Amino acid sequence: QVQLVESGGGLVQAGGSLRLSCAASGRTFSTFAMGWFRQAPGKEREFVATITWSNAFTYYANSVKGRFTISRDKDKNTVALQMNRLKPEDTAVYYCGATGRGGATRASAYDYWGQGTQVTVSS
Repeated sequence: QVQLVESGGGLVQAGGSLRLSCAASGRTFSTFAMGWFRQAPGKEREFVATITWSNAFTYYANSVKGRFTISRDKDKNTVALQMNRLKPEDTAVYYCGATGRGGATRASAYDYWGQGTQVTVSS
C-alpha cells in the first residue's frame, strides 16, 4: 500500500507561481512512476506530468510544457510540481498518483491517489 498526500495548493493570480508537493509513504518500493493529474469541474481527470522514480525521466502534457516542472526527491520520498506562469485554465484539483506499471499518462494506470489539492488561478 502507498499513501500519498498533496500540499501546496492555493489561490494565485494569473502569471503567478505555485509549488505542489506530494509525500509518499508505505510500501513505495514497487513504484515505477509518479504523476500529477488535474480535474476541473465537469471535466475528466487530465494528465499533467509524470516522472519515473529510478531515473527521473519526465513527460509533460502539451498544455503545461515549458511552464510546469516535475521533480522527485528519492531521499524524502516526495514529488513536486513547480507551476509557473499560471493561467486561469490551470484551475483544478491537482492529484498525485503512483503506479507500479506502464501507461503513466493514463489515469487508469495509477494504483494510488492522494486526496487532491485545490489550485485556483484568478484572471
